[in-house]
Amino acid sequence: MSEESLERVYTINLGKVLLSPNNQRAKRAINMIREFATRHMKSEKVKIEEDVSHLVWARGIRHPPRKIRVKLTKDDDGNILISKYEEEKKVEEKPKEKKVEEKPKEKKVEEKPKEKKVEEKPKESKSDKKTKKE
Repeated sequence: MSEESLERVYTINLGKVLLSPNNQRAKRAINMIREFATRHMKSEKVKIEEDVSHLVWARGIRHPPRKIRVKLTKDDDGNILISKYEEEKKVEEKPKEKKVEEKPKEKKVEEKPKEKKVEEKPKESKSDKKTKKE
């Protein structure tokens, strides 16, 4: 019974990595990815590509990512290859832009609203107040 290579894309939650000590988190993340692949693809022969390893170790041993998106491929011999998932870039057709002719804008003289002038009384100093009282 020969199977064609089985290929699946998974998002692996690595949140439980934070339960392990700081200086062992990236190692634990790699082991969790390996365990996930064995559980879901039903095979013990697991190979992790270098790109996935670099992705996990990018921020050091203490801060691996919380989630990782991978592509698991199982070949006829039962070997599982874990590779980084790269989305296919969809080429979107740009809608044709209609050329709009710009009309010369007329210069408008904007009238500023007249501000109410408040008559300011000059402040009286202490010496002025004393002279008025006398």
